[in-house]
Amino acid sequence: MFKEIKNKYLRYSSIFVFFVIIFFSALQLNFLWLFGYSPSYHDIKIPTLRVGSELYTADGKLIGRYFKENRTPVNFNEISPSVINALVATEDVRFYKHWGIDAQAVGRAVVGFGKEGGASTITQQLAKNLYRTRYNKSQGILNKIPLVRTLIFKLKEWMTAVKLESNYSKQDIITMYLNTVSFGNNAYGIKTASRIYFDKETKELSTTDAAMLVGMLKGTTYYNPIKNPARALERRNTVLSQMNKYKFLSRDSLTQLSKEPIKLKEGKMEDGSDGDSYLRAAVAKNLEKWCKDNGYDLYEDGLKIYTTIDSKLQKYAEEAVQDQMKTLQRRFYSVWGNEDPWYDSEKNKVDYPDRAMKNLPIYSLLQKKFPNNPDSVTAYFNKKKKMQIFTYKGDRDTLFSTLDSIRYYGKILNTGMMTMEPSTGKIKVWVGGIDHKFFKYDHVNQAKRQAGSTFKPFAYLTALEQGMSPCDKFTDKPVKIAFQDKGETKYWEPKNADYSVSYQEMSLRWAMARSVNTITAQVTEKVGWDNVVKWAHECGIDSHLESVPSVALGSNDVTVYEMVKAYATFMNNGVKTDPILVEKITDQDDNLIDEFKPKTKRVLTEEIAWLMTYMFRGGMEEPRGTSQALWDWPDLFRKNNQIGGKTGTSSDYVDAWYMGLTKDLVTGVWVGCDERTAHFKNGEQGEGSRTALPIFAKFMEKVYLDPKSGYTYGPFPKATVEITRTYNCPSPRIVRDTSSNDSVLVDSTDVAEPATTETAPTPVPTETEVKKEDKKPEPVQNQPAVVVPLTKKEERELKRKQRQEEREKRKNGDN
Repeated sequence: MFKEIKNKYLRYSSIFVFFVIIFFSALQLNFLWLFGYSPSYHDIKIPTLRVGSELYTADGKLIGRYFKENRTPVNFNEISPSVINALVATEDVRFYKHWGIDAQAVGRAVVGFGKEGGASTITQQLAKNLYRTRYNKSQGILNKIPLVRTLIFKLKEWMTAVKLESNYSKQDIITMYLNTVSFGNNAYGIKTASRIYFDKETKELSTTDAAMLVGMLKGTTYYNPIKNPARALERRNTVLSQMNKYKFLSRDSLTQLSKEPIKLKEGKMEDGSDGDSYLRAAVAKNLEKWCKDNGYDLYEDGLKIYTTIDSKLQKYAEEAVQDQMKTLQRRFYSVWGNEDPWYDSEKNKVDYPDRAMKNLPIYSLLQKKFPNNPDSVTAYFNKKKKMQIFTYKGDRDTLFSTLDSIRYYGKILNTGMMTMEPSTGKIKVWVGGIDHKFFKYDHVNQAKRQAGSTFKPFAYLTALEQGMSPCDKFTDKPVKIAFQDKGETKYWEPKNADYSVSYQEMSLRWAMARSVNTITAQVTEKVGWDNVVKWAHECGIDSHLESVPSVALGSNDVTVYEMVKAYATFMNNGVKTDPILVEKITDQDDNLIDEFKPKTKRVLTEEIAWLMTYMFRGGMEEPRGTSQALWDWPDLFRKNNQIGGKTGTSSDYVDAWYMGLTKDLVTGVWVGCDERTAHFKNGEQGEGSRTALPIFAKFMEKVYLDPKSGYTYGPFPKATVEITRTYNCPSPRIVRDTSSNDSVLVDSTDVAEPATTETAPTPVPTETEVKKEDKKPEPVQNQPAVVVPLTKKEERELKRKQRQEEREKRKNGDN
């Protein structure tokens, strides 16, 4: 009888154990999708902490982070012992004795029906946090049954806790736990919480600091010291009492520390760890495809992303933008006063606020809500409310209606700036606008605007490609070009910026340097506007370009990014190089994951590329070249330094550009309002040489004056191949009349020994891209004009006098 009972119990026990094994196996394998996901052995070996990625400059400066949970991991030896003691005393006093499941605590919880406290160990909580075992994606079909669902959750956590305990030390487990838990205020992990609440490193936390943070784990909102300081203090003292109860804290210390108030000090993780920026957004966009193709999550996989950005150059660019844009905004307000700046190309006033209001999504919704009551719609947009607005003196709180806001921001000038190394393709500077907080639109790679005269070089490039030379001549004269538009013959009559022509014969180099519209139009007609489009695309312009007679005058919309890429082709010996913004990506332990090299393609011969560089030098070297406002920054021209470039101004002074070239860098700058009908009143205020060029000048001046920037003065490289085209062509020179000491323009043919264009001539500053040409002066009797170099002092005085004369002419209506 006894033997039968014994065999019976053994049989039942065996059956029970068998079914337990089967059950846990089914649970682990998610049999028939009944139980949902359970962490695999691989998951346990490689736990995912969902750590945000970090963004660095090329020289190792942290400039931004990407995260869903603001978390930075910390090692065990970096954690204050007070944190460990507070956590164990409060959450799991038998932590160092159990193997993931505390049987005593489970029994106590079952007998007391949960009244004696929960039975969850630190390891179980880690399992829940680390693998999200209670998330929807971790649930199976049985999750529909309430009590069964809870049981399955618990069993999963137990299984995972045991796996964790078998693979990691107690120190590893408690470190992982402290790195995963949330402390509220978007602070995940003990390191982030230490910095945000106390502005301390984790190892510097005091006993009271540690007690407060551990106390928050019971309820990050309820015990939040910022929102609920009284509750947080009470909870902190409870934790201190627990530490005393389990011998981590003496009675005297408990008494003393319980009397201390909570001392918070708001801090930030590191420079660049909060907020957003144009660069951060651009990199995220840049890496979208890479992350998808390689199976990485930018916001959770703890990547270290090293950009090509140079932190010094970026700083100098941002300073130059801030300084110049502040000045331009004052000038813009001064020009318009109380008038609105919104006019179409026919000079008709535009009701921009009304149009912008009607384009808002809320407008159509309000119309549907109040179909027969337009006054209610208008009232909504005119209702004042508190808002924060951008100003150059800092963010300002004000009472604005929606229409007030539209009017205010419709008058704000913005900018985009990018600098690239042509030889490497590395982007060294990226300034997407004046303030990312208020203006999210990136003016480097998102905003497309009319390029104006910065597009003219593609017409001159096409001319060179068709066999012309920089010395070939065209005449500045009225032009009427026929073209076909949908089967109809139409005519285009381009005008120079000052609506006059000089009937002077000019070389291609001089015409490009002076940005003469009539000659550019003639060149475009001769080479074919289809071919201008072709060569612009070949050099790096990706946007669609309408093939029209005005294409070379910049009638198409392009980005700063494209223009810099295309101009860099000229400076890189004719090799088009796709710019790169990210150089390499590593993991948290600095192991290389991937590195990036630019794609390259030869599109121009070395000879053509060198000739184009030579053409760009004309902006500084040819009389009245449009880059000569750069002489206002004499520090740019030390040690035989050479700068090339091209200004650009679209119709009605809406868009202003400057493309600046040095031996090492290509920089593009655009300036204008986001609203295209807003513009300066006249050329003196709104042309590229007065708006965009100074940003380039101030930036490069800072770069050159910093001996540690890595970029030095120097001339453009000499040709490395034979130049078969004529390029030392005679151009008018500035000469001094020895009888009167006055400086005048004469043709080089009027002097016995004309200077070659290899030596930079004395500059004549210009205020607009094409000025009214002075009549050729008559030589003084018995005193022939001779070429005499001017001193720098004389150059500046000449420039000052000429500007003064031009202002007086404009004042008197002599345009």
